[in-house]
Amino acid sequence: MVNFGFFDDWHPQPGRVTSWGVPPTALALMYTAPEHPIPPTYQQREYLRTTHRTAAAGHRASRLCMISYDIPDRPNIAAMTRAVTAFVRRHESFASWFTVEPDDRVVRHVVDTQTLELVPTEYGEFTDSEAIRRHVQDTTPDALHWNCFSFGIIEHDNGFTVYAAVDHLHTDGVAQALTCVDLLMLYGAALSGTEPALAPVDGHLAYCARERDYNAALTAQSPQVATWLKLLQRNGGQLPTFPLYLGTATTTGYVRGAVRTMPLFTEDDAQRFEWACEAGGGRFLGGLFAALALTEVELTGNDWHFILSPANTRSTPGETGAVGYYTNLLPIAFDVPPDARFSALVAAAQTAADGAKALTDVSPHRVLELATPELGIRVQPGWAAMMLSYVDVRKIAGVEMFDRINGGLFANRAAASEVYLWINRFPDVTTLSLVYPDTEDADESIGRYVKTLTEITAAVADDGDYALRVDA
Repeated sequence: MVNFGFFDDWHPQPGRVTSWGVPPTALALMYTAPEHPIPPTYQQREYLRTTHRTAAAGHRASRLCMISYDIPDRPNIAAMTRAVTAFVRRHESFASWFTVEPDDRVVRHVVDTQTLELVPTEYGEFTDSEAIRRHVQDTTPDALHWNCFSFGIIEHDNGFTVYAAVDHLHTDGVAQALTCVDLLMLYGAALSGTEPALAPVDGHLAYCARERDYNAALTAQSPQVATWLKLLQRNGGQLPTFPLYLGTATTTGYVRGAVRTMPLFTEDDAQRFEWACEAGGGRFLGGLFAALALTEVELTGNDWHFILSPANTRSTPGETGAVGYYTNLLPIAFDVPPDARFSALVAAAQTAADGAKALTDVSPHRVLELATPELGIRVQPGWAAMMLSYVDVRKIAGVEMFDRINGGLFANRAAASEVYLWINRFPDVTTLSLVYPDTEDADESIGRYVKTLTEITAAVADDGDYALRVDA
């Protein structure tokens, strides 16, 4: 199974650590780079603004994403230097640095990708995993710094562990898997003196320009915007929130995130759950949304389910293998009748998920820009919303290789003022991870939520259906 979780779930074997970072000469070049006319994506812009607002709290507010894997051989430092340098030159996103100006504008600065270079630094022997986890996080700056990425190896008796830590500003879930494949091939090519068998990739700047042009052409009357606005109006002018109390109503600024990770299905259970979804006219993802909706009804009596879900926005052949922040948030919403059963609800959930794909290119941030006061939209700057991310890891190219090399995908906790769910289906197990505010109220509410959700998913897997309890 691919290792998946948060930094606390990463247990590298202790050893001698060498890390690669940006040298002072390259930093100086970037920090004198002029303003570039192409802005960041809407998602990047708000991510940077949020990071900037919460930086004063003394915590890392931006999300650090990391991949790791093992190689059963002695490391070649020169070859790895060539590999990681080739990696950051290959993916254009790393050539950008952003500043948040006093007027809240987010400005891009760009250098030529071929001027990028990384240099190794030896940090000596580390005797425990916790010290290594802390080292990676402490030596990788947040998104307000250009060098918000680092690479490293941990050398031990039976080989070495490779890690790549990249701020979410320059990566996403798909990009993490791509990073692992790229680094393996680039290192192999550097060792053999050959060209890596990697297809060319498109640049992130063109994607940013395309996203901006598309959204700039939208108006409040555009059908896609109207769809978003109607959903927000039905939800009281707000984005979706976790249905139970989190204890953050009087909290301002940085809220540390807590995390829970647990098995949701064995693969046999997942297969039976999928069969139940198909029997009801849906698919696995639709079944997950239906289960969340039934959970909400059981706990609150709500008759409508509304949640956001991230979407991969890579759309050109050259973007398929590109590392960068290629993601958007889609609204998933559907009614839940008082006599709902899973077998009847899954089709509606699937229809909602499929229909939301038409909004893949529509930024919710642009929608909020277009919302006029009389529409009653009350979303505040720096908003957060409940989200479900589902990844079928079995479909990632090279997933079998991940098993052989002890591959893993990890992230830090960062800030959390809402509840974010990740459900990941591996060849042998499907896992559920939740990040939520680290408060006593949230911990109690998450416990109730998880108990109800897992009772529902287990019943569907075992019996093929689930009916709302009479007192729901």
